[in-house]
Amino acid sequence: MIPANETFDGTFPFQPHFFDGRGFKMHYVDEGKGEPIICLHGQPTWGYLYRKFIPPLSQTHRVIVPDYMGYGKSETPAGAAYTFKTHVENLAALIDYLQLEQITFVCQDWGGPITGAYALRYPHKIKRICMMNTMLGYGGAVRDLPRAAGIPTLQDSPWFQWVLKKYKEGTYHTFMQQLGDHVLSNMKKLYFHNSSVVTPTWIRAYAAPFETPEETIAAVEFPLDAALNRIRDYAVEGLKTGKLEKVRAIPAMLAEGMLDQAMLPAMVIDDFKRLFPDGPVVELPHAGHFCQEDAPETLVALIQQFIQLT
Repeated sequence: MIPANETFDGTFPFQPHFFDGRGFKMHYVDEGKGEPIICLHGQPTWGYLYRKFIPPLSQTHRVIVPDYMGYGKSETPAGAAYTFKTHVENLAALIDYLQLEQITFVCQDWGGPITGAYALRYPHKIKRICMMNTMLGYGGAVRDLPRAAGIPTLQDSPWFQWVLKKYKEGTYHTFMQQLGDHVLSNMKKLYFHNSSVVTPTWIRAYAAPFETPEETIAAVEFPLDAALNRIRDYAVEGLKTGKLEKVRAIPAMLAEGMLDQAMLPAMVIDDFKRLFPDGPVVELPHAGHFCQEDAPETLVALIQQFIQLT
């Protein structure tokens, strides 16, 4: 757990806030006023990923950037259930605590499925969804479009192939429990591209949540949730709410870094277009999976434009 007031040499200067309604201290940034924008990170990052989004977006909106349990400045409680369902329920509790309505979700990587699971349960809370290199994960439940040949799946992703290989060899946990020592190489396995932003401070910021094996449990379990399809039951449970069409009525956009080899662009775009056939898709040819590091100014401008249009 990163100390509350750590700013990483001024690169993350935001006032820390904490919510403890779920049995652990959940950190979140809360900047600006107006309708809320919630920015959701993925693996193995935390709110630091949005450090260049918060200042411009908070000029017109209330920007909230939570760290999931086991990430960033949030606690990593021993004995907790580090499951996809738990992360979604933690977010829902935070939203209730802050009494948020008319939410704009900005999401990448695991932020997409978390947004998707939340949306199936609380679509009335959401005003729009801005997705980046992620998917809600249940586009396959929509039959409006014929399935194109050759659309890849998660099992075709080099990242998830690596996860499954290491898991079957019995070396996955040992490797991931040392995440704090090799966070950059791990992010490169997820196809991090923009080496120009990497500094000692940057590495320290992304490594800081994972100083001990005990602090890596969330980052260990998240990839297995997808690779072993452990999220399926909770996703199916959400679809049984009967609110899929309400989700599809929410304005949504996708910005896709086309160099992504963690969540393959063809798969992500197909999932998005099934859910939101009229939703805009912007392809970023020089951005990868961690698009917030590759093209922050472009993404902020796209989000601002989409907000204005919707």
